[in-house]
Amino acid sequence: MRVKRYVVDSMPDALQKIRTDLGKDAVIINTKEIRSGGFLGMFSKKKIEVIAATDSAAGSGQPASGKSATATLAKPAAPAANALVGSTAAAAAYGMQRDREREAQPALSFPDVPDVLPASPPLQAVPAGAPPVSASGRVREDTLLEEIKQMKEMMKKLSSQRMPEADRDPVLTELERRLLDQEIDSQIVQELLARVSEEAEAEDVPVTEEFAIRSLRMQLHTLLQPQGGKAIAFDTRIAHFVGPTGVGKTTTIAKLAAEQVLKHRRKVGFITSDTYRIAAVEQLKTYATILNLPLEVVFSPLDLNKAFENLKDCDLIFMDTAGRNFRNEMYVSELNALLQSGGKSETFLVLSLTTKYKDMKAITYNFSKFKLDKVLFTKKDETDSYGAVVNLIRDFGLQTSYIANGQSVPDDIEELNERQLIDWILEDNNHE
Repeated sequence: MRVKRYVVDSMPDALQKIRTDLGKDAVIINTKEIRSGGFLGMFSKKKIEVIAATDSAAGSGQPASGKSATATLAKPAAPAANALVGSTAAAAAYGMQRDREREAQPALSFPDVPDVLPASPPLQAVPAGAPPVSASGRVREDTLLEEIKQMKEMMKKLSSQRMPEADRDPVLTELERRLLDQEIDSQIVQELLARVSEEAEAEDVPVTEEFAIRSLRMQLHTLLQPQGGKAIAFDTRIAHFVGPTGVGKTTTIAKLAAEQVLKHRRKVGFITSDTYRIAAVEQLKTYATILNLPLEVVFSPLDLNKAFENLKDCDLIFMDTAGRNFRNEMYVSELNALLQSGGKSETFLVLSLTTKYKDMKAITYNFSKFKLDKVLFTKKDETDSYGAVVNLIRDFGLQTSYIANGQSVPDDIEELNERQLIDWILEDNNHE
C-alpha cells in the first residue's frame, strides 16, 4: 500500500503526477484547497492538496492511457473492488505516512491534514477471485442500506401529508379556512374536521356543507359546554376582578354592579386597589356616586380588614384590582395576597377578545396557579374573531361567565351564550 500527498496548482497537474507515480489503479482519498507561501498570511497563493493511494506494490512507472486513468482518478466515489476491500488499510497507511512526513519536515508551511477515511463506495458485485469483504465493510454497507430505507420512508410520509389542494374535499377546505380565520388552534381544527370525516364515513353519506356544519356545531357545543352557573352566585359576598391593563375591568364592574342593584335589589359596595393608574380611583368613584354605592380604597393587604369592616352591611362587594403586566408571575403573586378574604368569594379573570391568544395563554397560565373561578371576555364589538374562547376553554377548562360588547353602562354586557358564539365562529366573514 502506497499513500502520497501532492500540492499542485490544478487538478490536471495532480492527475498527471499520480498517473506517473502510482499508476492507473490509484485512487484519490482526499482533496482540499490550501494556501502556500506569503508573509504573515498575506500574498499567499491558492494550492490544491491531493492525497492518493494505491494497493500496487510497484505502483509506478506505468502510466495508463489518458482516458482510462482519468476516469479512475476523477471518480473517487466509485473505485475498483480492491479499494473497497482495502479502505481501512489505506487509511492506516496514510496515517503512518503522514507521521513520517511530520518528523521529516517539522517546519512544513502547509496546514495539518486531518485523518480522512475514503467515502463509502456504492455497493457493487465483487468480481470472481476478489478477496472477501471484511466484517467492518459489511457493517458500513448495512448501515448505509438502513439509512437509505429510512430516508425513503420519510419521503413517502412527507409526500402523503402534502396532499394536493385539488385532491382535498372542497367543503372541508373551506371550513378549515373559516375556522383558522377565527384563530382557532390548528390542532383543534384538524381534530374537528377529522371527526366530521369519520362521522360521514360511519353514516355512509357525502360530506356536504350542511352535514359538516351540523357536526361542527355539536362538537363545539360539547367542547364549550359550561360546567356551572355563569352569573355571580347569589351567595357570593366578594367578587374579585383581575386581569391585565386596558381590558376594561373598571367599566365591567360598573355594569355588573348596576345589574345587581337595579335588577336583583342587592346592596353593593366597591373596593379598589388600582392606585397605579392615573384617575383609576376617580373613575370608579364616579360610578359609585351615580349608583349611590360606598367605595373603599386599599393600598396594601393590610388595609383590607378595615375596608371589609366598613362594608360589612353590603350583600355583595366588587373588588377592582390594578392592571399590571400579568405575564410576570411576580405581579400575580403580589395580587394573590389581595384576594385573601373571608366569606364566599369568586375570582373573575377579565380578558379582551382583541388580545393575541399567545398573550392570553401566558396570562391565564400565571393566574391558574392561584384561585381562579371564571373568565369574562370584553371588547366583543372591536373584533370579529372569537376562536380564542375555544382555545382557552380547551387548554384550561375554565368556566365562562359574561361577555361585554361595548362601553355603555349597564347595557353592553350579557352572559356568554355558547350557541351564539358558535354561530359567530362558523359564520363566513369573508364572503362578498
